Amino acid sequence: MPRTTLDSHAIPPPIEGRRLGRALAHLAAADPDLARALAEVGRPPPRHRPPGFGALLDIITAQQLSTAAARSIGTRLAAALDGAPEPGPFLALDDARLAAIGFSRAKIRYGRSLAEAVAVGALDLAGLARLPDEAAIAQLVRIPGIGRWSAEVYLLFALNRPDVLPADDLALLVGFQRVRGEAERPKPAALRAHGEAWRPWRSVAARLLWHYYAKAR
Repeated sequence: MPRTTLDSHAIPPPIEGRRLGRALAHLAAADPDLARALAEVGRPPPRHRPPGFGALLDIITAQQLSTAAARSIGTRLAAALDGAPEPGPFLALDDARLAAIGFSRAKIRYGRSLAEAVAVGALDLAGLARLPDEAAIAQLVRIPGIGRWSAEVYLLFALNRPDVLPADDLALLVGFQRVRGEAERPKPAALRAHGEAWRPWRSVAARLLWHYYAKAR
């Protein structure tokens, strides 16, 4: 049976502690706006999530929902499954049960597609962790309901990749707008272009901008 979670040795540790400090120092030296953001709101908090089927299902669930609503659905799903979701038990829940938990019809379809792909090995989660960023993203976006944003979020927070920038994220774009003092929200292409200066720590830059979005007044 395909593995639905990954061995810890297959994934680097989260970017925290001294490594996070080095990354933030690099970004502050490369970009005065990020230096000012760091001085104002401090280090971003940890945001790691365990990799595997459950993390990808959580990301699908959270699409276009508030954090609180997505968390409530995750809690009800865990209660229905008596623990963290796995493909087999998830597929055993019928549509009515999933709808009662809070899944929309589209997300029921997406969740089933993901569970089936993992269950039959069409999406190899263990192999995914060994692929370069763009190759891993290409594997993920073949699954209905997983677009580039979802794939990038998974790489950033579950696989601990250091140089991923989910430039389509609304909060990230607003954080970038605010830290630069721009009158209009930039387009994702502008954020991606500017983010070239943040390599090889674009994931950390994204975390800092999310933190700035949440904390700055």
